[in-house]
Order: sequence, then structure tokens, then C-alpha cells
Amino acid sequence: MRVRYFALALWASLLLVSSCGDKKEVEVLIPVSEKALEDTSSIFYADFASYPQERGRLPIGGFDSGTGGLTGQEKLLTLDEFDNITGKPLPDGVPDFAGENFIYLADDANMPYGDYDAAGKSDYLRELVVKDALFLLGDSYYNLAVDDQPYGVKEQVKILVIACNTATAYGLADIEKLLERSRTGVKVIGVINAGVRATLTGLDKTQNYAIGVMATPGTISSGAYERTIRQMAAEQGFEGAITVVNQPALGFANAVDGVEDYVKPGVILPREEYRGPVLGKGDGDINPSIMDRYDFDFSKGGIVYSKMDGEYSRVQINSADNYARFHLVSLVEKHRKSGSKTPLTHIILGCTHYPYHLEVLEETVEFLRNYKKDGVYIYRNVIAADFKFIDPAQYTAMECYTLLRESGELAYRVEKGALYPYISIPAYGLPVENVDKNGDLTYDFKYGREVGTEDVTTKVVPFSSRYIDQSTIDRMARLVPESYEMFKERL
Repeated sequence: MRVRYFALALWASLLLVSSCGDKKEVEVLIPVSEKALEDTSSIFYADFASYPQERGRLPIGGFDSGTGGLTGQEKLLTLDEFDNITGKPLPDGVPDFAGENFIYLADDANMPYGDYDAAGKSDYLRELVVKDALFLLGDSYYNLAVDDQPYGVKEQVKILVIACNTATAYGLADIEKLLERSRTGVKVIGVINAGVRATLTGLDKTQNYAIGVMATPGTISSGAYERTIRQMAAEQGFEGAITVVNQPALGFANAVDGVEDYVKPGVILPREEYRGPVLGKGDGDINPSIMDRYDFDFSKGGIVYSKMDGEYSRVQINSADNYARFHLVSLVEKHRKSGSKTPLTHIILGCTHYPYHLEVLEETVEFLRNYKKDGVYIYRNVIAADFKFIDPAQYTAMECYTLLRESGELAYRVEKGALYPYISIPAYGLPVENVDKNGDLTYDFKYGREVGTEDVTTKVVPFSSRYIDQSTIDRMARLVPESYEMFKERL
């Protein structure tokens, strides 16, 4: 009798939350979003009722899992695709966001985001992404890791730009639900839709296409790019077949950020703590039979290896450039071996870190075009003559402009805007076993945390040379000069 009663009660509760007639389906929020909206005692509570109603002069807020997302910020600062007076898609020699202020968050302490799914922690990743949004939507920050309260005061933002592909794949829907319930009017843009829309633009809908996606293992595992490609193609009436070639680029973004699990300058022998691709013949392995096709740069310890009887016994990739070469060649080789007669027309760079090494990627494409086996150019029919890489950050910036213009929320300041960058760091006072020798969260602790707690394991502080090493600062100065110029005095 109790079982029957329980079943009836469950059936009745499901009816209440399901769509029926004119009733709307109830959106289920993750715990941190519920706390932000309802729990006034929570450290995550956001008083959305007092959010600024006039948003035009508020900053544009963007975030990524690390400093690599500054490539997206750079696009916002340098974009000139529109006439600033008329709004028409015509460059006018003036940056489209001239006069805008920006807040950028690099969630460095919790990166790489791409590893959470593999560690069985995709729910925790979703929570992290919402926390990133809550920081930008909030009005405070920590000055130092030792502070017990966020005493710093910052502006709230008028729009959210998720510069991180993995964060978009796992957390965009959660942020959309939170913003809808917040009633602030703030919108969010993710890089995936923008990148796919740009890829499909201008294609002949009657033809077949092969599109590559190079992204973190987490982004590929989510299926977000392939799902979005197929959905948009169907909506746009594509009749031809679209082949999607996925390459989970293990370690590439990590190497760009200098994570020692993937690259370690100065080592000359293979090491046990290395987590990148290894020698083998499985998917994702370094295939010894095509070592010459990777065109690895062995200088300066870029490849660490050992040999036995003249053959490679261990190979470890030890530079970001070589990660770029490996994953690009792996993607193209995967397509070649599939036997498809449709050449690759595009490869979407599904991580904001990858454009840092666009030059190497382009050089590798040319290397493959000219590669011969037994006198035959084996890749020339695999890579289209008009092939190009797609950087979703460019198109995300364009969508941001269009959305703000249509909503009447561009700032139109005469004076130059400002960029306020923040970075997450491990919280002061964590148990010593949870922090490594470099002061970073250990891998086991980082990917072992549980959702729904009030634990403060990281804090967001302003950019400072106290928390950013010189090699990263040098890289930012070289590769995102406009962004660097705006915050260099803060370092």
C-alpha cells in the first residue's frame, strides 16, 4: 500500500513540474544558483533586486579558465567590424568598443577546466562556471589571499562573455537559467555558437563538408561543438552531409599556461608525473610510425624521449608548440585514415589558448600539404585549398557588439576605456597537503572537491606580479599587446 501511495505521489509531483497545456516546465537550478537567488545567509547570495537598472555605462564582463582567455579580450579591444555611428557591418578605423570598460576574470587557480569531466567532476565544473559569473555580477573582490573578507569594491557588469569553450559547453545553460531568474536583464554570450555560426557562413548548403574541432578533452566529451554544428546546419537548411572530426587536445591548453603536469622546462629525461600524450597506437597517442609527420621541434627540450635498440621507448611532449603540431597532425591523420573523400575546409580552435600558437598551426598545415610518402602528397586531398582556422573569439566579440547595440547599452564614452583584470588564487590557510611546491592546488585536491559546499578554496584578486610569473607576463605582452598595455601598471 505504501509503495502504491509513493508511486502516486511521485507521479503527481512529476505532473506539477512537467509541461502541460499552458503550464511552463520548471527549470532546475544547481545548488550554487539556488543559493545566489534565495539563501541570504550564503556567501554566494546575490542581491539581484538591487542590480543597476541603467546598465549602459557598466563594464563588459568576460572570463576564462586562465590568462589564455585574454585572446578573447584582445578581440574585444581591437574589433573593427562596424561603423560606430550607423552600426552597419563596415569597418570605420575606430575600435567598435572604444570607450567601453571591461572586467576580465582568469580562473587560474581552478584551471584547466578541460580535466574536470575526465575526473568525473563535471558537476563541480558547472558550479565553478556559475561562480565566475557571480563574481562578475557582484560588486566585491579580495585584495589579498590572506583577507578574510572581500573588501575591494568593483562595478557590476552589463553583459557576460564566456571566453572559455569548456565553460560554455558545461555552464552556459546554468548561467542562462540564473540570469533569467535574476530579472536583471543581463545577457550572456558563449563562444561555441559564435564559432559555429562563423564556420557555416558562406558555405554552399548543397555540398558536403568536413569540419575539424580541436578543443580540450572536456569540451569534446560534452559534444557541444558537434551538436551545435548539426543543429545550426539543420536550421539553416543544409542538404549536404557534414563530417565533424573531433580532436581532444589533451595538454595543449595546459602547456600554454605552463602547467608542470604537461610541460617542464629544463628536463632532459621522461618523468613519471607527466600527464600528456604518450607513445602508443591508440587514439590520442603519439604514433611512432608517423613521428616524422609531427614535425616536432626537438630543440630546447621540446621533446623528451628515451630509446631502446634505436627505437623510441618513451616520448613526452614538452612545449606548447609541439602540442600544437601533435594535435593538428593527429586530427588531419584521423580524417585521412577515415577514407573520407571530403577535404577539411575548417578547423575550429575550440579553446582561447590555441590562437597563441596560430602561426605554428598554419606552418604545420603547409608542412602537411608538402609532405610526401612514396612520392605521393598524401594530405593534399585531405586539406581543402581554401582551408582556414576559425577563432571563435572574433565572432563572439561581434555578437557582443550587435547585442549591446540592439539593446541600447553601448557606453559611447569619448575617453578611452579601462580594463580591470582579476585572477583566482588558492585561498590562504589551506592544509599543506592541498597545495604543491609552487603554491598551486594539487591535482588530487583540485579535482576532488565536492559541489554544494560553502568552502572557500580559492579567492579572486586583482592581477599582480605577486601571483603571475614573469614568463606569463612576457607572453601577454607579446601576444595580447592591447590588453597588456591597459593593465601593465597593475603588475
